[in-house]
Amino acid sequence: MQETELASLTVTVLWSAFGAAVLFGAIAQRTHFCTMGAIADIVNMGDWSRMRMWVLAIAVAVLGFNTMVAMGWMRAESSIYAGSRLLWLSLVCGGLMFGFGMVLASGCGSKNLVRAGAGNLKAWVVLLVLGVSAFATLKGITAVLRVATVDRIGVDLPAGQDLPTLLGAATGMATPVLAGWLGLLVAGALVAWVLRAPQGRSGNVWLGGAGIGAVIVAMWWISGSLGFVAEHPQTLEATFLATNSRNMESLSMVAPVGFALDWLLFFSDKSKTLTIGIVSMAGVVVGSAAAALISREFRWEGFANVEDTGNHLAGAALMGVGGVTAYGCTIGQGLSGVSTLSLGSFLAVSAIVAGGIAGLRYQIWRMDRLA
Repeated sequence: MQETELASLTVTVLWSAFGAAVLFGAIAQRTHFCTMGAIADIVNMGDWSRMRMWVLAIAVAVLGFNTMVAMGWMRAESSIYAGSRLLWLSLVCGGLMFGFGMVLASGCGSKNLVRAGAGNLKAWVVLLVLGVSAFATLKGITAVLRVATVDRIGVDLPAGQDLPTLLGAATGMATPVLAGWLGLLVAGALVAWVLRAPQGRSGNVWLGGAGIGAVIVAMWWISGSLGFVAEHPQTLEATFLATNSRNMESLSMVAPVGFALDWLLFFSDKSKTLTIGIVSMAGVVVGSAAAALISREFRWEGFANVEDTGNHLAGAALMGVGGVTAYGCTIGQGLSGVSTLSLGSFLAVSAIVAGGIAGLRYQIWRMDRLA
């Protein structure tokens, strides 16, 4: 592939990722898709509607990703989620921090991007703090602390930590075949659970769940298939175009916010180039803004008081540090990571949910004490 062809393909990949992210933002704004909100609905009201929406999104993402693996379009090991070393302590600690932080910040990274597009000024402050703390945990002071502590503890597996690869190593069966069957079984079981209750059959649940899940699948295809180059003209190695991790990527909403800030702050540095993650953050905001304006839900909103400000600042910092430590957020691990059937992703999501429940219990205790 020539340099001009490579540059043209890179532009196509970036515009495709931006378009998929715009769709994510519009659907999330329209359906109120939110993992923290789903957990809060259950804890506070016993309402499982948004949880069924999230589970449906997981089902679609799992089915789509593993179908592409079965067809030979991509491999789970090409992502950051399926390495052979399971950093269980990082995933648990980071997940707990992120889950607690998203409650204090009134939503996870994706929800704050959606709210930012709809005119919420609090969300812009959250994103700024989240981005700074995330980048510090990638390359700064908290990165040194992370590497020196939780990242030192892990389990080395005989193969990649995604279930198809692990089962393939144990049984001798071909990984693509196992991916296809496991994806179908897991997705089928999740969809059956969604449909068990009448609320799981509503149009809003299916628009949000199926729509968001399809965007995750589209992002995997854009990065892992469209953006894959078997032999880069400069390095002569296989590469995935326009990614920060140098692996194939789908949506995630913590580290990319940090990379976006880095790109903006060092814009004149020609080594800082646009990536799928950076343009996706912009796309989510644009999509949300468009949907909010069309539905006339766009409105400016600020902090209520000092305590409200403090909670959001603390929550944003916890999400930035926790999201990077856990290798993802409710979207990065909860949808993109889980779609690969990675053991680490299941562990991270469990910790995020536990942290979210703890954060909600803390808020209830705090309100009761003030009352």
